[in-house]
Amino acid sequence: MEFLLHHGITVFGQWISIAELAGQVFALAVVFLAQRRTLWTWPVQVGATVLLFAVYVSAHLGGLAARQVAILAISVYGWWAWTRRQDPVFGVVVRQGRLAERLAMLGAFLIGTTVMALVLDALHASWAPWPDAAIFVGTLVAFGAQGAGLVEFWLVWLVVDAIGVPLQISSGLYFSAAIYLVFAGLVVHGWWSWNRSARRVAARAVTAASS
Repeated sequence: MEFLLHHGITVFGQWISIAELAGQVFALAVVFLAQRRTLWTWPVQVGATVLLFAVYVSAHLGGLAARQVAILAISVYGWWAWTRRQDPVFGVVVRQGRLAERLAMLGAFLIGTTVMALVLDALHASWAPWPDAAIFVGTLVAFGAQGAGLVEFWLVWLVVDAIGVPLQISSGLYFSAAIYLVFAGLVVHGWWSWNRSARRVAARAVTAASS
């Protein structure tokens, strides 16, 4: 891993380590795969997690580094959950979250961010504890909702992207900031795609129930 962190390429005058380049490309692929609801989403995520953990540790971003460990655990859950939610027509079955689920996601994000920011600040584990914490917690909420097949996980990713771009720029991780912008475009498309699929699944359920 030391080799991947200390060797890289220069793009438009900005040096990018091999670890950051590969990790963000893998992460970008995860969003692309998630749109298509394929099980390959999760093993590719594991690869991105390992690489980005090393990148964020070297950049002294404790929250972003810690979230990679949590993502690894959630990826195992997501992989298991998606294998149980297969449909011969729609692939992984997705749906819109209920009001209680949406409120739970919001509460987890707000409370989790506050707690995590205080922990990071107390441990001096991050120079930007609040945005670092928001990205950490938002990522966990998003992946948890993704594993459950909830359409709203895409909206959580938009919030994470909005916080992540300026933080990455301030950290000197310009390539990662650019990838976050690409993420935002894919997230909007993914949200539209999953909503369409959720409506089809719901319509099919209503038809089956009426017949």
